[in-house]
Amino acid sequence: MNDVAELKRFVLVHARAQGIPGREHQALLRRVENDDGDGPGSWVRAWVEAGEALERQGRFLDACRRYTMARFPYVDGPARQDALDRCLAAFDRWRDGNGIERLDVDLGGGRVRCWTTGLDGRDRRPLLLVMGGIVSVKEQWAPVLTQARRLGMAGVVAEMPGVGENTARYGPHSGRLLPRILDAVADRADTGRTYAVALSFSGHLALGCAAGDSRIRGVITVGAPVSGFFTDAAWQRRVPRITLDTLAHISGVSPGDVHAHLSGMALDGDRLAAVDVPVHYMASLRDEIIPASEAELLRRHVRGLRLVENDDVHGSPRHFVETRLWIVRSLLELDGTHRPQRAALGALLRARRARSRLAVARPTR
Repeated sequence: MNDVAELKRFVLVHARAQGIPGREHQALLRRVENDDGDGPGSWVRAWVEAGEALERQGRFLDACRRYTMARFPYVDGPARQDALDRCLAAFDRWRDGNGIERLDVDLGGGRVRCWTTGLDGRDRRPLLLVMGGIVSVKEQWAPVLTQARRLGMAGVVAEMPGVGENTARYGPHSGRLLPRILDAVADRADTGRTYAVALSFSGHLALGCAAGDSRIRGVITVGAPVSGFFTDAAWQRRVPRITLDTLAHISGVSPGDVHAHLSGMALDGDRLAAVDVPVHYMASLRDEIIPASEAELLRRHVRGLRLVENDDVHGSPRHFVETRLWIVRSLLELDGTHRPQRAALGALLRARRARSRLAVARPTR
């Protein structure tokens, strides 16, 4: 059972990322009184009922998004498993006819199930690889695949180990995940031109992969741990309980053993110096999960770093529109294409950031 206050606090960035209107989101959260299975007033029931209403209207992707929130942050029993099953079924109905196909990849000790688009052995396109963090299932990000097609790219969306349908465990061997996915699609995509949009903890996996796998030509990430998170026991004691419990769940260890289990995963300066491709990193100055030392370490060792800092908490939920613009513009910049679109996105992004700075500077009454 999770702390309801933490659930309400940390779901915000994920609700915004999926386009769930703020008014609906806040009204729904006011109905949540507990995290007791799917009983009255529970987290799961509130979100599932919202999803059911949308599914009855034939709005399968919108329903899928509410079911995704119902299983947040991870499956801990029958109620959240039912929510995940509903999420997968609704997404399956939405993807029918949208050119999105399933791909299963054996990880040797687990299996990762991915959603893909544009894979073609006769027309191998550059690859967009998308992955969320420790609490977001692949269905949350899979609609990005329709954008990848419009950009002339093939796409793969996957999940972190232990998340959703990825049956592997998170830990020191997780570095094999991205190379295995690239191997699996190498005959149907130009994996030598792979661009990774890897958010939060998957950003750490993408940076590690880029240090040793020349197929990764650029990394875009938001709030990724790098080193200090894994090695600083004092910092780990400060992270929210929901984060610690989620890491324990996906790792298959007890919360008290998380630090020891993950401590060997830190990327040191030498490893980061081996990343010789552009890295676009967005940091939140008030991040309660990722220490500020991560951005400084990247500054010292990653030659191609493009760092953006927001005065916000983890995931920069107050800067969501800017984040979306920044990710798309960064991707186009890495690919070196669509110059007019890049210029337009750059102008929009500058305007949004100026508006955000003005809002912060404006005195309150």
